[in-house]
Amino acid sequence: TGAVGLYNVGQSCCLNSLLQVFLMNIHFTGILRRITVPPCAVQKRRNVPYQMLLLLEEMQCGKRKAVSPINLACCLSAYRVKLFVQYDAAQLFLTLWNLIKRQMKKPELVEELSYLYTICVQEHLACQKCSSETKRNSSMLTLPLPVLDSNSDMLKTLEDCLQYFFRPEELTDHNMCFCEQCGRKTPFLQSMKLVHLPQTLTIHLKRFCFEKSAYVHKLSHYLPFPQDLDFNAILTEDQCQADDNEKATWQYELFAVVAHSGSTSCGHYCAYIRSLTECKWYCFNDSEVCQVWWDDVKCTYGHFNLHWGETAYLLIYMKKHPQ
Repeated sequence: TGAVGLYNVGQSCCLNSLLQVFLMNIHFTGILRRITVPPCAVQKRRNVPYQMLLLLEEMQCGKRKAVSPINLACCLSAYRVKLFVQYDAAQLFLTLWNLIKRQMKKPELVEELSYLYTICVQEHLACQKCSSETKRNSSMLTLPLPVLDSNSDMLKTLEDCLQYFFRPEELTDHNMCFCEQCGRKTPFLQSMKLVHLPQTLTIHLKRFCFEKSAYVHKLSHYLPFPQDLDFNAILTEDQCQADDNEKATWQYELFAVVAHSGSTSCGHYCAYIRSLTECKWYCFNDSEVCQVWWDDVKCTYGHFNLHWGETAYLLIYMKKHPQ
């Protein structure tokens, strides 16, 4: 089935969960299988994509219920990704992705990897006095969605979080910007418009927030997310900067959930992943793997009174109809 666990080799639950999400993605492994094999033993030991490929082959060829990712973990330690460290899954995802991209030698594979994961947006900044406007295109690997609004009220659904993320924001008072046309600081309207969505879309629910005391607090409140997500039904025309062909591909189906349980200082990660070949959900909890159902995945919506409970942290969606 391809549902093989990974042994915990030193607080590696976060790494294990992310590796499962990468390696269960047949679009990613299709790229991974075409990498250039490093020429010598030293380079092989230090090459993250190659070590991921070896791990994938061991998972697929063996008859065991779980394999050890120790060789990949040792490879990552050379790039300051140490064992016995509590990692934030969103940060570790960015670290892993950038290491993979940097160490892929074939330009066409780098381009495919970027196209598979990269979100493109256009940032707008408009002066409210003279209407002069600046635009800047930028890219990101995750959509970092707040789960609270500006009044610290809880947003109620994933769709609410998306609408709030792309809402225009007025920059006034001490947040005013300098306008070259006006020659002074003026109120501005800041907005972000969606240009392109990738085949594999990663959404980061910002459930860990800093309070005034610098204490990191986990927001565990109930926040449902759908199996099917259509951006055309969520965002307005003003929040999009894309043609009809691009928008036609903005329909998604949930592929994986990386869930966090426990507190910010003492937590555990696992991954719920829908097999793209079997269309079945599995829970990957380090070396333990079992088939689950959608109702089990929904248990990661969160609960206000269960701060130690399992809560979705990363949501990974796949395009239904890619170009």
